[in-house]
Amino acid sequence: MKPQLVFVHGIGGPRDPNAELTAWKRALAEGFRAAGGSSDISALTMDWAADSQFAYYGDLFTDGQAQSGDGEELDEEEETLALGILADFLDQEAARPENKDNLSLARVRAQIRPDGETQGVGAAAGHLWAVCTAVARVPGITQIARWTSAREVLGAISQPARYLRRKDEDEDGHTLDRRIRDRVLACLDPNRPAVVIGHSLGSVVALEALGEHNGPVPLFITIGSPIATPAFVWPRLRPQPPTTPECVYRWLDFWDGDDVVVPRARLADAMLPNARGVRPTPGRFDSRLLWAHSATTYLARHEIAGPVREAVVTVRPAAS
Repeated sequence: MKPQLVFVHGIGGPRDPNAELTAWKRALAEGFRAAGGSSDISALTMDWAADSQFAYYGDLFTDGQAQSGDGEELDEEEETLALGILADFLDQEAARPENKDNLSLARVRAQIRPDGETQGVGAAAGHLWAVCTAVARVPGITQIARWTSAREVLGAISQPARYLRRKDEDEDGHTLDRRIRDRVLACLDPNRPAVVIGHSLGSVVALEALGEHNGPVPLFITIGSPIATPAFVWPRLRPQPPTTPECVYRWLDFWDGDDVVVPRARLADAMLPNARGVRPTPGRFDSRLLWAHSATTYLARHEIAGPVREAVVTVRPAAS
């Protein structure tokens, strides 16, 4: 049976799903070539080997309005979550040897945790923008995270905060995170095998969506994933404790050592196995790129494209 190949994107503003699908498949085709699979590139790009889909949900964050730039859409609880996500990121950056003497980083960490703890609801109001402004001025951090303004810092953390808050109900009572997962599930046919690739926030979304999926997933790949971020992502995953979805037969978790989004905590060590004993298999590489978080940069790697090529060319429905 012809498999599905489903891509799940991370944060960002409105985008053209068809153009994104083409770009992601082209990057993966480069990875096929690097993995010695040039003969299978047409099968990938023309959907001969697998029916590919781009699970797009970016429009759900905007509701037809311009993308957030100053946090006005965030309520106090969302601001608290955003501060916590940013605090986790800064703590991890402070642990890097090259940031040992970064006094600007130390000052902004003290600003975000003035008494050693992330501020609670109420205290966060009006504080988030000031912290984002300070972060955008930290030497070193702004270069590797590609943040040149408070607006860009906030844009990177507001969408995960809104997803993890589990609110923002529509007229039918469906929360934002529910509607986002439904976009992914709509791309998955439970009667066909699926290869699922989740990038960044998309890895969190894909993980939770697959927990509700009944069809076989011979290969689940997470790239540049923040799933294991300790304080403000990991404890908010659903269900708890975080466990490999039962539908997954193989899970590969790839990260670039220069990717600032990936936490230092290792996902493979934390995730519980499913009934088949499947848990994430870690895969690290070091690109030495200034910006290593791009989905297309990951997909062009032979370490990632090789297993995808094997799965979409040879995949068959897994036996129960």
